[in-house]
Amino acid sequence: MSAPDLSLLGTRRLGPMFAVQFLGAFNDNLLKFALLFLANFTVFAAEPEKTEQLAVISAGLFILPYFLFSAVAGQIADRVDKSRLVRLVKCAEVPIMTVALAGFWLQSVQVLLVCLFLMGTHSAFFGPVKYSILPQHLRRDEIMGGTGLIEGGTFVAILGGQLLAGFIAPQSAGMVALILSLAGLLASLAVPPAPPSRGGHPVDLNILRGTWQVVRAARHGRGVWAAILGISWFFTAGTVLVSEFAPLVSGTLGGGQSVVNVFLAVFSVTIAIGSLAVNRLLKGEVSARYVPVSALGMAAGLIDLWLSSQAFEMQATRAGVWEFLSYPGAWRPLADVVLIAFAGGMFIVPLYAILQVDTALDERSQVIAANNIINAAVTVVVVGAVSALLASGIDVPGVIGTLGFATLAVALIAFYGTWKQPAIK
Repeated sequence: MSAPDLSLLGTRRLGPMFAVQFLGAFNDNLLKFALLFLANFTVFAAEPEKTEQLAVISAGLFILPYFLFSAVAGQIADRVDKSRLVRLVKCAEVPIMTVALAGFWLQSVQVLLVCLFLMGTHSAFFGPVKYSILPQHLRRDEIMGGTGLIEGGTFVAILGGQLLAGFIAPQSAGMVALILSLAGLLASLAVPPAPPSRGGHPVDLNILRGTWQVVRAARHGRGVWAAILGISWFFTAGTVLVSEFAPLVSGTLGGGQSVVNVFLAVFSVTIAIGSLAVNRLLKGEVSARYVPVSALGMAAGLIDLWLSSQAFEMQATRAGVWEFLSYPGAWRPLADVVLIAFAGGMFIVPLYAILQVDTALDERSQVIAANNIINAAVTVVVVGAVSALLASGIDVPGVIGTLGFATLAVALIAFYGTWKQPAIK
């Protein structure tokens, strides 16, 4: 039996790292959405075409560092004490958020875009550490529970950052982000030592060669490579779905901003619940046993969300939450979101656990860095394809349906043996 999930949060072996990750994810999204709200409602209020461009630019600036720096970050994380690296990364977050605060007060979109790029760089260096450090602090039968807590907490933090950005003034958002960066730095001081696995080896600063090396390391194990591809598809599908919630709710379902927030909240919280539930089902065993059925659940939810949205008869525009829920058929798309999110949490946690325990100790951070690179690449390709679908005249429900059938293909691949491997106890 695994330790009770929440009990790990009270230990130094996981609690400080959970806090560091939670606060970092919260800050990333608070900064990103506060910037977009400042641009939409203040700086470019009379120029909506610029806000559309800004949304694309900001997403690109945040994801670009994953391509540029993940390989170097993974190599460094395998060669130094990971707890020290965590503290160095959190030290860098404080001046970034200080500059961001100035950017909000000056209402300078340019300054805030620089900060967004720097926070993307911060995340690229932190990414390989946050999962590779867990096997050094947790027992084998705690990996699933710890990963579930980190993953679930991350989605709740993302939601919190997004929602708070819409409720407070941009200047206040900058102040909150600075305070939380200081809190994250304090939490990092309590992360236990995690000695290097490859001390003394040189770091290859050549971006292309380094990227190829870490991706090649990730392909050493079939199960690890399959896990990376599964993780990449999950985050790509999630990114597309969340980005389409607003046009789906407002354009197809007739809901207002409050209904969009409900969809976001249900999605994030239910993923967290699914992330914890899979550890309970597996009793701490690291296994891909539930990955195929979870992929099937995601596919079923996405396909039915397409069908339920197409069948929905809009009663009004900008409806509030209670008004929307009173409409015939309103609960069905919300139930679809619950199914997608719960299955998603069940899907992603075992794959991350496999990534941690089925990778050589001296390459673990590099493999996780390769995972981040593949995630970013797949997201860029699929987002480009979705943009092309929308430009060709396919509506948002149609895009979600296409995503569902693609996820069904992932589920079928899983059922046909890609994920079948012995459980790791």
